[in-house]
Amino acid sequence: MVLQYVADVFFHGGAEFFTKLRKFYYLCKKIMSETQNTYRYFVELAYNGAPFCGWQIQENATTIQATLEEAFSRIMRETVALTGAGRTDTGVHAKKYIAHFDTEKQLSEQDCLDLCRKLNSYLRESIVIFKIYQVANDLHARFSAISRTYEYYITLEKNPFTFDFSYELHHDLDVNRMNDACKILHKYTDFSCFSKAHTQTKTNLCTIQKAIWKREKNNLVFTIQANRFLRNMVRSIVGTMIDVGQHKISLDDFQKIIESKNRCEAGLSVPAKGLFLVDVTYP
Repeated sequence: MVLQYVADVFFHGGAEFFTKLRKFYYLCKKIMSETQNTYRYFVELAYNGAPFCGWQIQENATTIQATLEEAFSRIMRETVALTGAGRTDTGVHAKKYIAHFDTEKQLSEQDCLDLCRKLNSYLRESIVIFKIYQVANDLHARFSAISRTYEYYITLEKNPFTFDFSYELHHDLDVNRMNDACKILHKYTDFSCFSKAHTQTKTNLCTIQKAIWKREKNNLVFTIQANRFLRNMVRSIVGTMIDVGQHKISLDDFQKIIESKNRCEAGLSVPAKGLFLVDVTYP
């Protein structure tokens, strides 16, 4: 398997060169971790996604993962690879995000506190590290997560203090009707109609555990929890529910959109700036 990646990286190259090189690096780290004593640590953090091109590292772009790996590697004086709980798109924020890294160093509680302090001093103001703690070596930030919760914020008035973190919409919405649409979501598991086309996911099946709209004066908050999410899924759901709330489509139409499994049938994708990952839970 290692030789396969070596051949791909050094003889094919092209647009996928960087991705293949990174996969090769992670494969080497995995092999090393199986033959050496390593320790796994969870990192709990938050970030303002506006200055970044999403979580996942990519060539010629500033991402949260790349920014964090550079900071950890510099401060810990070793190459640190971070694995996140999932990808967030360009401009999406996180109030609580989980990542993990492996190291041969066993860090004490005080070491973790000191590392947090140093990282927060080094990192730009758009990222904060809340805590770092040791977990079992088989606990994975992405694959061990049993649920993720997002919130989407809409403001119904012009407000300079919420503009950067919410979608400004100058139309009143029927929140009761939108909550009726939330109940329809629970009936389905295939959300292909809300997924960005041509993604690398093997399945579009998700289990919605919670979906609700709440109104707070002139602000609306949509909370949705599921075992997993598809690319652009939450923003597409919100855009379609806005159509429901404006009586542009009926609840039957909403149900038919889901059953169509066709992204072209759903509503527009709302701006990323109003979307926050707010929780990730583990067993």
